[in-house]
Amino acid sequence: MRTVNGRTDRVVVVGAGLGGLACALHLAGSGRQVTVLEREPVPGGRAGRLSVDGYEFDTGPTVLTMPDLIAEALGAVGEELDDWLDLTPLDPAYRAYYPDGSTLDVITDTTRMAVEIAKVCGPREADGYLRFVDYARDLWRLERADFIERNLDAPTDLLTGNLLKLLANGAFRRLQTKINQFFRDPRTQRIFSFQAMYAGLAPHDALAIYAVIAYLDSVAGVYFPRGGVHAVSRAMAGAAEKHGVQIRYGTTVTRVETAGDRATGVRTAEGEFVPADVVVLNPDLPVAYRDLLPPARPRRLTYSPSCVVLHVGSTRGYGKIAHHNIHFGRSWRGTFDEVIRRGDLMSDPSLLVTNPSRTDPSVAPAGRHTYYVLAPVPNLDRGPYDWRGGLADRYAGRLVETLEERGYVGFADGIEVLRTITPAEWAEQGMAAGTPFASAHSLFQTGPFRPSNLHRGLGNVVFVGSGTQPGVGVPMVLISGKLAAARVTEGRR
Repeated sequence: MRTVNGRTDRVVVVGAGLGGLACALHLAGSGRQVTVLEREPVPGGRAGRLSVDGYEFDTGPTVLTMPDLIAEALGAVGEELDDWLDLTPLDPAYRAYYPDGSTLDVITDTTRMAVEIAKVCGPREADGYLRFVDYARDLWRLERADFIERNLDAPTDLLTGNLLKLLANGAFRRLQTKINQFFRDPRTQRIFSFQAMYAGLAPHDALAIYAVIAYLDSVAGVYFPRGGVHAVSRAMAGAAEKHGVQIRYGTTVTRVETAGDRATGVRTAEGEFVPADVVVLNPDLPVAYRDLLPPARPRRLTYSPSCVVLHVGSTRGYGKIAHHNIHFGRSWRGTFDEVIRRGDLMSDPSLLVTNPSRTDPSVAPAGRHTYYVLAPVPNLDRGPYDWRGGLADRYAGRLVETLEERGYVGFADGIEVLRTITPAEWAEQGMAAGTPFASAHSLFQTGPFRPSNLHRGLGNVVFVGSGTQPGVGVPMVLISGKLAAARVTEGRR
C-alpha cells in the first residue's frame, strides 16, 4: 500500500465532514497532532444543520446504517458510542407506497419481513426474499475486507480469492438482472434495487455488487440519532476535541501551500499559514483539486444524479406514515432514463419523505412536524437547468402537489417553513456538478479506478470523503476516514 512519505507528526484536516472527523479520530488515536479547519460554524459538512423558527433540519443524509463504524471511529480514542449518541432502531426502516395503492413495510427482522412480503406479495416472493438476504449477506462478507475497507492502488489489488467468489456469485452481472432472479413482483423488485440511485446508476446499469446497499438499508438496520443525523457529527467532533484534536470553526482554507513535491501547510482566507507534515482534504475531491491544489489536468468524471430537497416545517401530522417513506411513481426504468440518461426532470416522481419529528419531537416546536422531501433530479452536467430563475419555486410547488395527490391531504396548507435546496445550492456549497452524491459508481469509477485518496504528485496530501475510495453514503464516508488515516499511520511512524 502506498503511504505518505516523510514526517507525519502534525496533520491538518481541511473540513469537519463525517469523513474528516473519522480521519481525525483515527489519527488522534495513533498519536498524531491534529488540527481541523472548518469554514462553517458547526461540524458535519454535508451532514449539517438548518435551524428555522424552532424547526431543526438535517441538511444532508437522513438514513443512518452501520453505527458500528461510528463506534469504531470513537473507539480509536477509547470512547464508547453509547456515551455520545442515543440511537433509535427504526421499525419499519421504510414504508413503501406503490401506484396501485398497496404498501410494504421494510422490516429489518428477516422473519417478520418474510411474513410482511408473504402478506402483500405472496409466499413465493417471501421465499425469494429469504434467498436474497442470504445472497446479499454473502456479498457484503466477500466485499467488505478485500474491496471496501482496504486501500486499493492498482487493479491488481483486486486479485484475491474473494474476487473469484464474487464472480461465481454473479456479482458483476447487472443489478436488476440479479434482483429479478429472486423477485418477480415489481414491488419487491423496486424496494430492493432503488438504492442503485445512491451509487449514481439505474438498477439495469449498476453491477450486482451494489446489492450490498440494499442489504445495509433493509437487513442490517436503519437508525435515527436523537437530534438528527447531525448529532453524529457533533458527537465525533466532541470526542475528537476531548482527545486533543483542535477544531477551528469559521476558518476557510483557500489553498494548500507546496514546496517541490510536498505540501508544507495551508493558507486561510485571513492570510494565516498553518504548517503541516500532512494535509488531509475533506472537500469534494474534484473541487479540492480545482480550488486548493496546484494546477493539474483534471480527470474527467461522470457524476451521480443530484436532488432537490424540501425542508418543511408543518402544522400537519400524518398518522399512517413511517419515519422514512418511499413513494414510487408508475414509471420505473423510464424514471431513471429521464434523470440519468436524458437529463430531464421526473415526469412521474418517485420521492423519499422523511418525518423525523415522529421519532424525535425535539426537532420541531410543540405540536409541529418536520419533513424532508427528496426528489432525484439531473446534475448540472447532465441537465443544466436555471434553478435560480424561478424553477426552484415552481418545482417545489409541483412536489407539494404530488404529495397531496399521494395522500398527504392539506400538506400545502400546513406549511409554516419551507426551504428548497437545488443543484445550484449544492454547487455553491462546493459539490462538483451540483450533486451531493459525488461521482457515479460505474465500473471505471469504482475501487482502484475511483480517484485515489493519495495525491499522485504531492506525497503528503490525502483525500477523504465520498469522491474517493470507497465511495458514496455515510458508511462509505466513515470508512474513507479510516482508509485516509491508514495512508498516514501505516507508513513512516
